[in-house]
Amino acid sequence: MSQRPIALSCGEPAGIGPEIAQTAWDVLRETLPFVWLGEPSHLPLDLPYKVVETISDASQVSAYAMPVLRIRFDGDARKGKADPRNARGVISAIEHGVQQVQEGRARALVTAPIHKKALQDGAGFAHPGHTEFLAALAGGVDVVMMLASDTLCTVPATIHIALGDVPKVFTEDVLRRTVLITHAALQRDFEIASPRIAIAGLNPHAGEGGKMGTEEIDWMNTAISRLESDGYRVSGPLPADTMFHARARSAYDVAICPYHDQALIPIKTLAFDEGVNVTLGLPFVRTSPDHGTAFDIAGKNIARPDSLIAALRMADRMVKE
Repeated sequence: MSQRPIALSCGEPAGIGPEIAQTAWDVLRETLPFVWLGEPSHLPLDLPYKVVETISDASQVSAYAMPVLRIRFDGDARKGKADPRNARGVISAIEHGVQQVQEGRARALVTAPIHKKALQDGAGFAHPGHTEFLAALAGGVDVVMMLASDTLCTVPATIHIALGDVPKVFTEDVLRRTVLITHAALQRDFEIASPRIAIAGLNPHAGEGGKMGTEEIDWMNTAISRLESDGYRVSGPLPADTMFHARARSAYDVAICPYHDQALIPIKTLAFDEGVNVTLGLPFVRTSPDHGTAFDIAGKNIARPDSLIAALRMADRMVKE
């Protein structure tokens, strides 16, 4: 294999990241080379791996051993219990992965799940999550998070904020920005010439004419009409409780939702093991499995690698070479 590899940052070493990386390598090693950025001692003992000096060596190694680019860690990696001393290593793996992609040595970045509290406790991590950190590393670009699968794609217009803050943060500017970034990314990265975008209402039943909230009639209807006038194929505001069944999903390519759970619950219900987190708006391709560190099953060899494999495959498809 001569293609540039994908960079896979290790994520939280006390979670399931190392073991699902092993399984993903075993499935993909002859067709899709990737380099694991982390501490080799955190990997399962039975994993054949090889520490590489440069990420470009991965393609020659991948068929018989998982390529590893060593990242220094200061703490222990006890399964199921995060060590804040490892925070700097986790962050460094992400930063190094971004650098590899930006400098053209890696084709794309895939990130394993992190534990935000451990990063905050151990390194004063100031970002709500991966998405915001990657946007900062890319120079402060405007990004949105899409959860993608063959069954459903959703985008939360607001992400890691309290539900009570959503009506204050979710504005016409935020909605428009989310639509424009999503539209451009679907055209560029997913080759959908004219994306169909459904927009969920903020309130139950999309406000039901103002009886259950007024944001829809106060500004959402007008905002969506303006987007339509500008040539975007948008529909809504739609009642969120009726827009995710099979017939409804056939009418759009992506659903934009005002808040986090409104977007994530349907895709995690319909495609829990296959969902992929994609950051739209970055100057490089980044995907991630759509699950967390799963401390409760870490080290038990029962974690399913499906979402990580899907994230690696989606990153591979998105890269234009």
